[in-house]
Amino acid sequence: MTVYALAQLTVHDRARYDRYVAAFLPVLARHGGRLLAADTAPRVVSGEWPHDKVVLLSFDSRDDFERWSTSPEYRELSRDREAATDGVVLLLDGIGHAWPA
Repeated sequence: MTVYALAQLTVHDRARYDRYVAAFLPVLARHGGRLLAADTAPRVVSGEWPHDKVVLLSFDSRDDFERWSTSPEYRELSRDREAATDGVVLLLDGIGHAWPA
């Protein structure tokens, strides 16, 4: 089942975050991930949102996400994101045939 990774980030070290972004897509693609959306100015339609950026990724399965997120290649790269941002990353199961839940 498809899974989605949703990152909500506040960037506090732009140079280091930009280094992460520059290397991100090739690593994601090598592990079967897809970048669906990345927005530095999402329109908040309800409530308050304290971050600078939102990113939405998809993977064919939770196992694919785990292989990517724990790969030595991504772990090395993610050090820059972790040092340059605050926020959360959520892993969401796709609806698939389980709807309604």
